Amino acid sequence: MSNTRLACIGSGFMGEALIRGILAAGIYAPDEVCVSDISTARLAVLATLGVRTTQENAEAVAGAETVLLAVKPQVIGQVLEGLRPHLSSDTLVLSIAAGVSLATLEGKLAPGTPVVRAMPNLLATVRAAATALAPGSAAGAEHLERAERIFGAVGTAVRVEERLLNAVTGVSGSGPAYLCLVIEALADAGVQAGLTREVAQQLAAQTVMGTGKLILESGQHPAEVKDRVSSPGGTTIAGIRALERAGLRAALMDAVDAAVTRAAELERAAAK
Repeated sequence: MSNTRLACIGSGFMGEALIRGILAAGIYAPDEVCVSDISTARLAVLATLGVRTTQENAEAVAGAETVLLAVKPQVIGQVLEGLRPHLSSDTLVLSIAAGVSLATLEGKLAPGTPVVRAMPNLLATVRAAATALAPGSAAGAEHLERAERIFGAVGTAVRVEERLLNAVTGVSGSGPAYLCLVIEALADAGVQAGLTREVAQQLAAQTVMGTGKLILESGQHPAEVKDRVSSPGGTTIAGIRALERAGLRAALMDAVDAAVTRAAELERAAAK
């Protein structure tokens, strides 16, 4: 008899990151997790973690209390149709498929199936993700708490209404790429000023990481931190003025707005 409690359908980088975090946090034991994928190579990687693997989705979800859908949006409809006969009415379905609405997910499952959409980001691979959770109509408090435990294993998880998930995409989904540009630019400037590339990149990346940690742990507004660093007539305020003159704030806000708009376009296309 299967003792599966968590089934993961798909074993790409995000699925693997989540499984690694879940196991490290002790949320599920390896023998309580079953991963399904069509790729034997990917399953071989996951098998080294001690979890059970299969190429049959129905086998993976047998008896599971939670099913994590970590497949591409374009195949999720087909996957759900195949899973529907094998899921009990109280099986929690977690989906990280971008752009696939709760209505679409629920429409492919039996009425009353609890569903939660999750929007993690790349930083799950280093257990520093920012994940937003949006509950479906049948998801109760216990289901949301379970989802928070699972995604909390790879970073921070917050609850939002589904209509705000595109905003989440623009801020934290795409955010790592924006910050990589910032880190790269800081490092380039350091090289221009005489630092080696290795030292400049290490300083830039550590500064971005440390600033985020300070804001999260202290609860301070970013402006407070900025003001603490900016001495009267000093170097930092001179740099801040240059950034304000160049329109850094507006550029970042425009980037988020563009990403939100594009996310909405992709969501509409996925619903057709």
